[in-house]
Amino acid sequence: MWVAIGGPVWAQENMVDYTLTDQSGMDFSGKNLSGTSFAAAEVRDANFKGADLSGAILTKASFLRANLAEADLTGVFADRVVFDGADLTNARLTDAIATSSTFTDANITGADFSNAILDRYQVSLLCQRAKGVNPVTEVPTRASLGCRD
Repeated sequence: MWVAIGGPVWAQENMVDYTLTDQSGMDFSGKNLSGTSFAAAEVRDANFKGADLSGAILTKASFLRANLAEADLTGVFADRVVFDGADLTNARLTDAIATSSTFTDANITGADFSNAILDRYQVSLLCQRAKGVNPVTEVPTRASLGCRD
């Protein structure tokens, strides 16, 4: 907390720029991070469970083994992001741009990728393990990826 003339001033999580920072292992669970930037940030093993990251810029970040379960990633700009080993259970990635991003061994059960822009190769890999239905949007993961049955 900072004290200024007229009273205390509180920092808002969604006003902080995390570009080029190391946030590995940090706990952002349930935080409002809408519109923030994690561009080229190192956030491996960080906890974003239930966080609002809608509209965030994640370009070139490493979310290796990050907990993004139930996170709102609607409209994120996530090109060249490493989501390998991340938990995306019931996450919402609708309208996201995630070109050249990787999801190796990521848990995508119940994740909603509706209208997301992903590389075809990544979609084919994700379809191999896509299952579940997103509890918020009620869209099946396979349908959101356009998987062929």
